[in-house]
Amino acid sequence: MTDAVTTREAFAHPALFYRGAEQYTAGTVPFVLAGLAAGEPVAVAAPPDRLQLIKDGLGARADEVHFVDMTEAGRNPGRIIPGVLRGFADAHGDGRVRIIGEPIWPGRTTVEYPACVQHEALINAAFIGREVTILCPYDAVGLKGNVLDDAWATHPLVIDEDGETASALYDPEGAVARYNETLAAPPGAETFAFQGSGQLSEAREFAVGHGGRMGLSRPRLEDLALAVAELTTNSVIHGAGRGTLRIWLEGEHVVCEVHDAGRLIDPLAGRRPQAPSRPGGRGLLLVNHLADLVRMHTGDPGTTIRFYLGR
Repeated sequence: MTDAVTTREAFAHPALFYRGAEQYTAGTVPFVLAGLAAGEPVAVAAPPDRLQLIKDGLGARADEVHFVDMTEAGRNPGRIIPGVLRGFADAHGDGRVRIIGEPIWPGRTTVEYPACVQHEALINAAFIGREVTILCPYDAVGLKGNVLDDAWATHPLVIDEDGETASALYDPEGAVARYNETLAAPPGAETFAFQGSGQLSEAREFAVGHGGRMGLSRPRLEDLALAVAELTTNSVIHGAGRGTLRIWLEGEHVVCEVHDAGRLIDPLAGRRPQAPSRPGGRGLLLVNHLADLVRMHTGDPGTTIRFYLGR
């Protein structure tokens, strides 16, 4: 493993392929120490067992690093850029910052995975020109081969036991498009078609009523009401004034989606932190913050935004 990332540009986004705890430590701890030696603020966002490996490797210097449990903060991949990565980088705006972010680990579900790949691809657009280095570890033993293939597409540089390799397959826009998958609701989904601002409260009450019968707690019902209000309002304003709301139960999650005729043209929508003084722009950002997972599909037939709330 290499002890430092070769930084040729302001923004660097390498993937680290590791096999076992020893390689993980060898690929991450020197990276952190190099940042500290250069006076760079350093954050590590990873699953708890990986956080502990890095803390053990750093010893007393672990107190100088900001640690984040990615299984909590990044459960919904849509909130990692605004809440974890930009949250840290924007708080240290002067000079380079260094971050380890591990958003994909064994145990991520097939439902979550497309959103994970899109997140990794969109990091490149979210930080272009910024003085930030984001190292993304991938468990080359525990993850399937297609996951590693996707990492070559979403990272311009890959590091493994043989050193650094520039990715000939780097294509973040293609990765975003490839996982812009059609989202089909199940036949038994409860459905409410709404039109105009006059039906927004009715749509919200429809969702909350069904969510309550499906077992959502009161705090989660409040989250549902807020998310539905934001999405249906967006449909009225940007989606030809109308849309369709669907809700159903999927395992331990209540799943809700809003479809309208609009097309989402900004791939970073809902992933940019918004200044308190700036009006608007917070609807999808709020949904990402509230939900356990957000999936989106946009194209000529319109846009579907689907979110999951655990019961």
